[in-house]
Amino acid sequence: MEASRMLICKQRQVLYFFIFLGLSQASTEPRRYSVVEETEGSSFVTNLPKDLGLGQRELTRRGARVTSKGNKLHMQIDQETGDLLLNEKLDREELCGHTEPCVLRFQVLLENPLEFFQAEIQVIDINDHAPVFVERDMVLKISESSPTGTALPLKNAQDLDVGQNNIETYIISPNSYFHVLTRKRSDGRKYPELVLNKALDREEEPELRLTLTALDGGSPPLSGTAQIYIEVVDINDNAPEFEQPFYRVQIPEDSPIGFLIVKVSATDVDTGANGEISYSLFQASEEIRKTFELNPITGDIRLKKQLDFEDIQSYEVNIEAKDAGSLSGKCTVLTQVMDVNDNAPEVTMSALTRQIPENSPETVVAVFSVSDLDSEDNGKMSCSIQDNLPFFLKSSLKNFYTLVTEKPMDRETRAEYNITITVTDMGTPRLKTQHNITVLVSDVNDNAPVFTQTSYTFFIRENNSPALHIGSVSATDTDAGANAQVTYSLLPPQDPSLPLASLVSINADNGHLFALRALDFEALQAFEFLVGATDRGAPALSSQALVRVQVLDANDNAPFVLYPPQNGSAPCTELVPRAAEPGYLVSKVVAVDGDSGQNAWLSYQLLKATEPGLFGVWAHNGEVRTARLLSERDAAKHRLLLLVKDNGEPPRSASVTLHVLLVDGFSQPYLPLPEAAADAAQADPLTVYLVIALASVSSLFLFSVLAFIAGRLCRRSRAAWVGGCSVPEGHFPGHLVDISGTGTLSQSYQYEVCLMGGTGTEEFKFMKPIIPNLPVRDTGRNVGKNENFRNSFGFNIQ
Repeated sequence: MEASRMLICKQRQVLYFFIFLGLSQASTEPRRYSVVEETEGSSFVTNLPKDLGLGQRELTRRGARVTSKGNKLHMQIDQETGDLLLNEKLDREELCGHTEPCVLRFQVLLENPLEFFQAEIQVIDINDHAPVFVERDMVLKISESSPTGTALPLKNAQDLDVGQNNIETYIISPNSYFHVLTRKRSDGRKYPELVLNKALDREEEPELRLTLTALDGGSPPLSGTAQIYIEVVDINDNAPEFEQPFYRVQIPEDSPIGFLIVKVSATDVDTGANGEISYSLFQASEEIRKTFELNPITGDIRLKKQLDFEDIQSYEVNIEAKDAGSLSGKCTVLTQVMDVNDNAPEVTMSALTRQIPENSPETVVAVFSVSDLDSEDNGKMSCSIQDNLPFFLKSSLKNFYTLVTEKPMDRETRAEYNITITVTDMGTPRLKTQHNITVLVSDVNDNAPVFTQTSYTFFIRENNSPALHIGSVSATDTDAGANAQVTYSLLPPQDPSLPLASLVSINADNGHLFALRALDFEALQAFEFLVGATDRGAPALSSQALVRVQVLDANDNAPFVLYPPQNGSAPCTELVPRAAEPGYLVSKVVAVDGDSGQNAWLSYQLLKATEPGLFGVWAHNGEVRTARLLSERDAAKHRLLLLVKDNGEPPRSASVTLHVLLVDGFSQPYLPLPEAAADAAQADPLTVYLVIALASVSSLFLFSVLAFIAGRLCRRSRAAWVGGCSVPEGHFPGHLVDISGTGTLSQSYQYEVCLMGGTGTEEFKFMKPIIPNLPVRDTGRNVGKNENFRNSFGFNIQ
């Protein structure tokens, strides 16, 4: 069974092979379909019966199926409907990579009868991959000498998508130095190119950080970024230069091995590594390399082997000086082998002063002599020191020199000098000797202390605690040692009346200022004085600065009431007519505060009143006014307790008591307290006399008349001394002062002035109104009341 089944299978494969081989010769055009990648599996592609011109059931009957190369079935046929469906989700990048278009070929095979159709499906790309830089960080080193327009290719990003979904352009973060161009390679891929817009300056901006962005052409576009770090490299635009391009030296043939033939010196005006120079032999022969040794750092050329004048009379040595940036300069050293100047000059120091004071001209620093064992020209010598030093050499006796200062020194500018004395003989070749000495400049007190400020302002709140630190002054001295030690002191004040010594003190060592006692803003708001700074040099130098101390106010004074006065023996009583309108000015509280600013802003408040709601006080000016109309039911005497408060923190206050008496139109005098009047009325014998007179009128008429006359005479004598004042007899003059207007009285009144008797000072005591002769309108009970009221004050009513 198994063998027959395998045979049938092989026969079927051979049959299919010949069928495909025959049909493949056909020139039928394949059918083309398209599908978007990432489309879900089982998605509809086409309807095969409709495309092939077959009936819907014919595909099933003929055993239709899909075949492809390698048996990779990406599609399937719905046997019921004949629809060609996707077998799975297609990933264009996985199927075709960067190949475009991405076409998958397949065949639709009908087995009974055998027939097949060629077809292909194109997988359309979608923008499902963002550009990605393989290297997210790029480091570029660009010389600051790079010309404008220099282009630097950058590494491109990669995008798995194709067509317009692939990378379209590159952009770079905004900057003033570079822009980016999008270039295209021969294979169609795009890469960025960084172009220099303007010249770089390493000293201005040594490094740049830019963001490179790759954008694809999808909708919406996707992007990827990379960071570009640009290091601006300092340009090496100055080559080393030798002090002289040609050196000519003569070497005695007996010069020892290691003898210094010449010291070549080159300089490079560049800095850093670009200015570091190394020396080397340039295109030297083998003989020169065996004979001479060049120090690559110092430029010293020394003998490496013994010379022989009879063998070689001269050498031409080419020296190259190269800096770290590979720029170089060249010089030639011509060495002539001469006979016997083999003794270098010697320096013998006789006297040496290693420390000299500043500001001292022509000071002798050193005395030395030079010598050379050679003779004639080989023994003649010259002596020199470096240029640009404030010293010079003075020749005294033969081969004796004196090193002298050329001008006064300034230690604050330079405190140490390294002097190289160079002695060269006149031999062939010349030999020289160098002697180094170090000279220190000692300090002289030539700089006065300097305050950090020309004037200082300090603030201190009054009522401070003694020894309070106010502030500090500071001065510096550029000298050294004791010449730079500064002490502080208070200078005598310009105002002789200012007790400065009792106000402040200063710490002589650090310039701290302290208040010696508590300050009072009301007594002293600000004061100025001078502070001196003196160094400890000889002679001492000093400077001064102005110090201003501003005393800040504290709320330490309570309001003081000027009116009504609170120190009198008798209270001050304000009279208010009962006919007064609302808002009638009763009185005004006047107060002051010794503080300033908001600590002296006063406000007024009514704390307590005999009858609340009858009077009010204005908070800002202290005016006491009536709040409503007065009535007969209101009490005649009122006591008001007012509070005066400032705006300080914490606030301070004072209270004042105001007495108000309600009168009927100022026709009544200043009345005594109602209780005293009632007692006086009870004690008045007139009442008794009247009762007796009325009871005995029928029988004792005459006695009653006499008693009535006696009682009136008695009352008149008492009224003459009411309030301790003497009341003149008779009627008052008729010329009265008239007072009228809103909130005032419309009646006319007279006032008498009572003076203190017996003191001789005639001090003003008080004023009281004197009732004019007015017609009596009331009768009956009211007349009786008015008579009793007036009689209680001792007035005679006509």
